[in-house]
Amino acid sequence: MILDLDIGNTLTKWRLKHITDNRVVDRGSIWTRDRWEDSEEIPDFRDIKLMRVSNVAGKEVLSELERISRRYRIPLHIARSTERFAGVRNGYKEPAKLGVDRWLGVLAGYHAMGGCCVVDCGSAITIDLVLGGGEHLGGYIAPGVRLMKESLKLGTRNVPVDPDENHKGLMTPGTTTHEAVSHGIYLAAIGQINLAYEQMVRHHLIKMPMILTGGDALLVSGGLEIKALCWPDMVYAGLELMFPVTQAEKKGDLTGMPCKEL
Repeated sequence: MILDLDIGNTLTKWRLKHITDNRVVDRGSIWTRDRWEDSEEIPDFRDIKLMRVSNVAGKEVLSELERISRRYRIPLHIARSTERFAGVRNGYKEPAKLGVDRWLGVLAGYHAMGGCCVVDCGSAITIDLVLGGGEHLGGYIAPGVRLMKESLKLGTRNVPVDPDENHKGLMTPGTTTHEAVSHGIYLAAIGQINLAYEQMVRHHLIKMPMILTGGDALLVSGGLEIKALCWPDMVYAGLELMFPVTQAEKKGDLTGMPCKEL
């Protein structure tokens, strides 16, 4: 089995993939700072033949993973942001400082669509733009929907906040404080994405597909002005592209890869 890990500062998402027939067998998540070896929330490391890792949680977490890799003799492939890869040129002044999860998303998006706008709707909302020739323009980082809600929950007493609200009706003015908070946050989230895309279109005179990933992708997609594609396995797909193992991966067939449409 292949264990793919998308390690965030708070939560680590994992996916178990069959090494020969390309099937995704299982998936789940675990708190990043928990002790993984003792947890029932992650597969038994004795069954793992290979690990591929996207890590933004720092050196301490990576050191623990390297220790596990040595103990169980599991080859460990760690993704890193580089100046160029798979036809894409990193737009950061210091390429290594681009978050590797964003880099993997850009690589997967470009592989699937060519020029595109990649949006990760997680704890933070990140927006990255890559042109048809592979030039990554850089991007934007802002608080995500749930982070904004948690911030307001701490700053405004007795304001209930529902983190799992449906997008329907969120574009209208709120008629209670609860609604005003939820609708305002939603407007802030989709507004920045719409504006970033609009500016890119205006400046480069081209429309490109938008691909969303992350836990709030479906929620956010309902309010966008452009029809967006959702790709839940986008970071994992970037790992497949960077470290292909199965025959399908070696052919460039990435898990969940969407069809191009505008």
